[in-house]
Amino acid sequence: MKIGNFDLKKDGVYIIAELSANHNGNLQTALDTIKAAKEIGANAIKLQTYTADCMTLDCKKDDFIIKGGTLWDGKTLYDLYKEACTPWEWHKELFEYAKDIGIDIFSSPFSKEAVDFLEEFNPPAYKIASFEITDYELVRYTASKMKPIIISTGIATIDEIQDVVDICREVGNNDIVLLKCTSAYPAPLDEANLKMIPNLAETFGVIAGFSDHTLGSTAPIVAVTLGAKVIEKHFILDKSIGGADADFSMDKEEFSAMIKAIRDTEKLLGKIDYTMTPQKRKSRQFSRSLYVAEDIKEGEIVTEKNVRSVRPGYGLHPKYLGDILGKKSIKDLKVGTACNLELFL
Repeated sequence: MKIGNFDLKKDGVYIIAELSANHNGNLQTALDTIKAAKEIGANAIKLQTYTADCMTLDCKKDDFIIKGGTLWDGKTLYDLYKEACTPWEWHKELFEYAKDIGIDIFSSPFSKEAVDFLEEFNPPAYKIASFEITDYELVRYTASKMKPIIISTGIATIDEIQDVVDICREVGNNDIVLLKCTSAYPAPLDEANLKMIPNLAETFGVIAGFSDHTLGSTAPIVAVTLGAKVIEKHFILDKSIGGADADFSMDKEEFSAMIKAIRDTEKLLGKIDYTMTPQKRKSRQFSRSLYVAEDIKEGEIVTEKNVRSVRPGYGLHPKYLGDILGKKSIKDLKVGTACNLELFL
């Protein structure tokens, strides 16, 4: 499965810098953030494409006021989304700029109209946000565009996850990535449940990844060790600009350090390989082998005293000690002679 030119099965971990509301209403900040994401080595920048009207109602009734200990308590849903949205008139310039500098760019649509709008820019993938996973018609319509579809599973039941995977496959789209996600901002470490990452891949027969809202880079690094092929994290140019998502976003220095740690983790994980590499072969000089430990006369019997397993490793493999014990030397042997089977009868 590829996103753009990136092969998720061969090219390592695909790292997405989530712009979200971190443009803080300024187009140049959005452009600068895309440039910074490219400079630090992110594979993609991701937008969110919605209007407040497609998300909710402009209503001040209690149901529409945010509460429950979030960063946005007291605001209406409408006011939050109006503040945080990426203006649609910016999209053309953002997509063109990202393509010009060589970083993938795509978005999370929150309506069928947003999907149609994004299709004008031929994105390499689509993302379904965790709170939209229950909008089956949006999932179906997005999947029908036959682009890789990345789905956050934050609030979903196992049945709902199965439903959206089935919906994608029903329309003929098998390029599915499920992201483990904890829909809290920021997310507590003890609610990350990263063991679900390999389980998502196995249970649903898809590629699995991690959309991270924890603070710091520990969780994404651990996710990679558990098989995550996609990592998504909120990215902000500078936390001092503030905004709806600033408190749980990584700045350029933090995000860069996370990317380096992930790439180092990939190197550390390596591959399953039992072959004798040149480096392994060279290092075997420091292993043990059988050497003459005391001078041995011709015809003298080999004992555990006059032949020992010692370093270096140029002599006979220690596994042959039992084979030569009790045999006689065919000639005089000095201390430090590397043993071989032909020396004893």
